[in-house]
Order: sequence, then C-alpha cells, then structure tokens
Amino acid sequence: FTMGARGDKVKARYSFFYVEEDGEWKIQHHHSSVMPEAQLAAAPKGEDITEDEVKGLFSLWNDALATLDPKKVADRYAKKG
Repeated sequence: FTMGARGDKVKARYSFFYVEEDGEWKIQHHHSSVMPEAQLAAAPKGEDITEDEVKGLFSLWNDALATLDPKKVADRYAKKG
C-alpha cells in the first residue's frame, strides 16, 4: 500500500463491501489500515497493554459513539499517526 502525501510503502489490510447495482457490482464501503505488526515494530519498547486496558479503551470509544457527537469520537483518536 502506498500512503498518500508522503508516498511511504507499508503493509496494509483491506476490507471491501460490495453491492449489486443495476447489474454491476459496486463498492459500497471500503476500509484500509496499516498492519498492526508494522506499528508495533516502530513503537517504543515498554510494557504491553493489558486485555483489561483494551476493554476499557473500547468502552470509552463506544461511549463516545453513543453521544453522536463527532468531536467526542474524534477525541478518542491519537493526534499523530
């Protein structure tokens, strides 16, 4: 996968959701993301996040979604990469 502005090449995964429209298959939704292994290799070494911490962070994200407030959802994302 080649990243947009900088042109970095990274391993990524892709998901596509197709629908048939007027006799042709069309992409209705797609998602791509950098493979987490690549992010982990570049991350500073320290303690691993625990499963309970992951569950807690997911709850924070899910609670932000429930507010229907885009700013609260966006605030759950890192400012850098």
